[in-house]
Amino acid sequence: MSDHVYVFDTTLRDGEQSPGASLRPDQKLEIAHQLAKLGVDVIEAGFPVSSPGDFEAVQQIAREVEGPMITALARAVREDIDSVWEAVRDAARPLIHVGLSVSDIHIERKLRSNRVAVLQQGVDAVKYARSLCDHVQYSPEDAGRAERDYLYETLEGVIDAGASVVNIPDTTGYNLPHEFGALIASVRENVRGVDRALISVHCHNDLGLATASSIAALINGARRVECTVNGIGERAGNASLEEVVMILSTRQATLGFETDIVTRFLAETSAMVARHTGIAVQLNKAIVGGNAFAHASGIHQDGILKDKLNYEIIRPEDVGMGESRIVLSPRSGRHAFRFRMAELGYHLPEEAFARAWDEFLALADQKKEITDRDLATIVASVSAA
Repeated sequence: MSDHVYVFDTTLRDGEQSPGASLRPDQKLEIAHQLAKLGVDVIEAGFPVSSPGDFEAVQQIAREVEGPMITALARAVREDIDSVWEAVRDAARPLIHVGLSVSDIHIERKLRSNRVAVLQQGVDAVKYARSLCDHVQYSPEDAGRAERDYLYETLEGVIDAGASVVNIPDTTGYNLPHEFGALIASVRENVRGVDRALISVHCHNDLGLATASSIAALINGARRVECTVNGIGERAGNASLEEVVMILSTRQATLGFETDIVTRFLAETSAMVARHTGIAVQLNKAIVGGNAFAHASGIHQDGILKDKLNYEIIRPEDVGMGESRIVLSPRSGRHAFRFRMAELGYHLPEEAFARAWDEFLALADQKKEITDRDLATIVASVSAA
């Protein structure tokens, strides 16, 4: 199998579904250009049938953004498919994405239908989409909780109908990573004609497992990952693009996978999405969080100052996060204190340094973080003594 992993970004569709994250068409276009710069393979630009504004945004992205394949989501009905096609048809490489439930829970309780009717609806939708567009993706929603044989039958039906991509979603984030990996392996083993379609995955983060499940899927034969910048999306969000990409990059020797993502643009992409959606990145967020490369423990600071490899497995500059930060706090040690003082140009005699250290400890017990201004005050105090 190929070792290339395709990155399908759904920040502008599933990510925008985060409560309060609605984007204007001009904001969606700016983010789409940034995603193209980042190197994603597919941009899912929205859900065109949902509103005139979203249709306009998807159409503008299809017409103006070069590089990635451009797609949008349609339910398995002609009105939706027509709306997607009209929105994306001017893209250099358009894709129609069709989704319909496959689990018994959804079929019975959401669709109020039955397996036979739903399978036929999905097949008919793919045939119709394929009559319009050369590239069609089908997503059997809630595949992670579906009965296996019915899922296989559904996938065989839509592949025969012309789907070039089958996307396996863990819609509720229910599967454990090893279970989801096994599901992908079973699809490869049991679905007739699966070699005619690319296997994609779309994992939600309800149990905090979306990134891990996505990696497990790749190990078991998927070759495309649907994800969002900063992991935003419905409820607890989606697999985080920056996490998936940097796992594949950092552990490339073990996993053997490659992407076309230009990782040094990850931080600026994260910041743009946070700014436009109004959803702040949590400080301890992996890869792009404000504390991802900050060190406050004295033991860690000592190790970092001796060799960054002691505590950093990713270079911050590789993801556009600048340099590591030594944060002076009550847990900092003398080594970090001396280092920061020297960075600021303060070189005190040993006796004055000892007094400065004592003043630092006293102040650090009262404050969460010591600023450069605090250090200047300490130096002035011990110098005047």
